[in-house]
Amino acid sequence: MKRKSLFALSAVVVVAAAALVPVLWSGGDNLHNGTAMAATPADQAALIKKGEYLARAGDCIACHTVRGGKQFAGGLPMLTPFGTMFTPNITPDDQYGIGKWTQDDFYRALHTGRSKDGSLLYPGFPFTSYTKVTRADSDAIYAYLRSVTPVNVASRPHELKFPFNQRNMLIGWRTLFFREGEYKADPTKSVEWNRGAYLIEGLGHCGMCHTSINAMGGPVSSAAFAGGLIPLQNWYAPSLTSNKEAGLGDWETKDIADLLKTGVSNRGAVFGPMAEVVHNSLQYMSDEDINAMATYLKTIPQKSEAPEPLQLETSEKFGGELLKQGQKIYADNCAKCHAENGLGMPPAFPPLANNQSIQMPSAVNPIRMVLNGGYPPSTDANPHPYGMPPFAQALSNTEVAAVVTYIRMSWGNHGTAVSPQQVSDLRSAPLD
Repeated sequence: MKRKSLFALSAVVVVAAAALVPVLWSGGDNLHNGTAMAATPADQAALIKKGEYLARAGDCIACHTVRGGKQFAGGLPMLTPFGTMFTPNITPDDQYGIGKWTQDDFYRALHTGRSKDGSLLYPGFPFTSYTKVTRADSDAIYAYLRSVTPVNVASRPHELKFPFNQRNMLIGWRTLFFREGEYKADPTKSVEWNRGAYLIEGLGHCGMCHTSINAMGGPVSSAAFAGGLIPLQNWYAPSLTSNKEAGLGDWETKDIADLLKTGVSNRGAVFGPMAEVVHNSLQYMSDEDINAMATYLKTIPQKSEAPEPLQLETSEKFGGELLKQGQKIYADNCAKCHAENGLGMPPAFPPLANNQSIQMPSAVNPIRMVLNGGYPPSTDANPHPYGMPPFAQALSNTEVAAVVTYIRMSWGNHGTAVSPQQVSDLRSAPLD
């Protein structure tokens, strides 16, 4: 939920409110069977405003704007094992953007994963989720994008290795991993639950990060929401299906909603990619939508075990040495904020004791936090968040491994010792 997926080509990232809206532009194919209606200026303004909400809620700017560049002009490089991909210009420029796209063209991209000319889009653009987006929401986003300032900048072509630069090969991928179709409400569930499911499974495409990806770049269907490494950002998206990770079965709905809306709650705080999602996206969502998402997340079936990601381990003897060394490092550097007993002072300083994100099988995230530090997102409800200072310059790889081992194995936490080699690997990895 920042949506830099493994194959990120991202076009429009959307988290939306579903309401019927009038048609302002008519398309030219049979994907849209409605009749175009004349729209008043008030209708058009309302539609654009709705589309802006959807675009901001969906964090479109994050993928389609280079830092310091023009909004929605694209060009953001995304490194993948198959080469570098660049996000496209989605401003209404006739030459290089989507100025000549119709509503039908835009909906086709979201719903079927095909561009205006019919070419197949790479699955980094999460059409496997967006296919669930309603036509009304698609039209609203389209209306908003038509209203932004056009930028006459060409979209940079991808630099993919052979054979991954052959788009026709995507036919096989789509056969295996893509099922077209709008979201269908579950009549046995409440309106709020269905709204949350629509946002999480479709528009929010949360599974893009929280579901493991196989060697072909496809989601592991048996592991939906069960967590996975985000290679582009070197963070671990924890499992939402296991209470040993980020499973939410024993969370209060309010704590889930607070975390989504503000980035902090009595149960913890978000950092890394999720902090960016909250800052750029979720904080702008209505309380009704946030509560709907929390309601749905609360009901995701919980499993007894989380997946076992690759984790570099140490010997029992060396782990004991790290634990002892880490206790002193913690007392000198961490206890002032997180307390000697690990209970912290939430929500400003999150607890480390009994914290799933600290003790889950993957130690990637606590290692990244000690090395690089970070802040929860700045939001209206938490405008001045307390941050975590970086210790990459102050602590060696062994010292970082020691303090992370200590917090993973103290105060009743059931984590395991980590290896200095894993710290070294993450120290040299790109930050985003």
